[in-house]
Amino acid sequence: MSTNGEPPVVADGARSRDGVTAREGDEMLVEVEDLVKEFPIRGGGIVKRTVAKVHAVSGISFSLRRGETLGLVGESGSGKTTAGRAVLQLHRPTSGSVRFKGVELTTLDSSGMRDVRKDMQIVFQDPYASLNPKMPVNDIVGEGLVVHEKKLSKSERKDRVRELLSDVGLRPEHGNRYPHEFSGGQRQRLGIARALALDPDFIVLDEPVSALDVSVQAGVINLLERLQDQHHMAYLFIAHDLSVVRHISDRVAVMYLGKIVEIGEREKIYAGPTHPYTQALLSAVPIPDPHQEKVRQRIVLEGDIPSPVSPPSGCRFRTRCWKAQEICADEEPELIEHEPGLLSACHFAEAANPLTLSVKGSDGTKLVV
Repeated sequence: MSTNGEPPVVADGARSRDGVTAREGDEMLVEVEDLVKEFPIRGGGIVKRTVAKVHAVSGISFSLRRGETLGLVGESGSGKTTAGRAVLQLHRPTSGSVRFKGVELTTLDSSGMRDVRKDMQIVFQDPYASLNPKMPVNDIVGEGLVVHEKKLSKSERKDRVRELLSDVGLRPEHGNRYPHEFSGGQRQRLGIARALALDPDFIVLDEPVSALDVSVQAGVINLLERLQDQHHMAYLFIAHDLSVVRHISDRVAVMYLGKIVEIGEREKIYAGPTHPYTQALLSAVPIPDPHQEKVRQRIVLEGDIPSPVSPPSGCRFRTRCWKAQEICADEEPELIEHEPGLLSACHFAEAANPLTLSVKGSDGTKLVV
């Protein structure tokens, strides 16, 4: 934090560890460095002991400025949700640093976290499971106000809830209903309203549209963009759908088995990914041009993502990578910058156009993995 107690302001041209060149005057909201989260596996007899560990998140680093959206993508089991929750301290990190507006969160106790919690919120993946079925909407959306805004009267809280419901496209009289009386898209809007109640600076969006119909997804995404423009919040947008991520994100980070394997500006990631895993993911994204869709090559990865209990040595993607060589097993590739605004962790990183991707093995022969 700066010496006068104000949030850090990034100098023009400064570079963060994830390769971002900041604009002068940008406020750096979230700074994550070498974040690690491991879950112990306990076994034994009467006295339980740790027999193994699940390496859910393994040393990731990224940053977020005010008003920016970072998309976090990857297969199920890659550690995206755990990373988001560890940033918010819902899962206490095993090691690493998380700074929010210059304040180190990993060293704060529960009392200290309560003071910053209102500025950091989350929208969960399952809109129904995240809402208390026994509480009316007025109480669900206004619960944060009861905890953090004790000076507000009951009528002021009610007015604030009505305002929030209107902001997310619901009618104020819906506040007397219960969660089961709403559709899936409406429930997700309730989750967004609850997250907005305390006017946060940073929101983790944990696959907020994956359980919704495509037509409903568009409405929720447009709502999130409008609210971000109004409140100038930062988003960590976790998702599987790369098309949605491209629409809403400023930068994109690709995770595989607890590691960020590529991170960079949105257009550079989608136009010329350098990591084989990113190339495989993008090759599966449908293209609304039948001619391009017909001629491009699809990379089909064989096998499942390895167990996070015992991840492969060296590069964790090597067991499914068509470029893998001996060095990939011996040395873990560093996340380095291959061009301004684009970093990847691969010994054989090479940009490829996802629309005309030509895949070659280590011997140079053309193949489909």
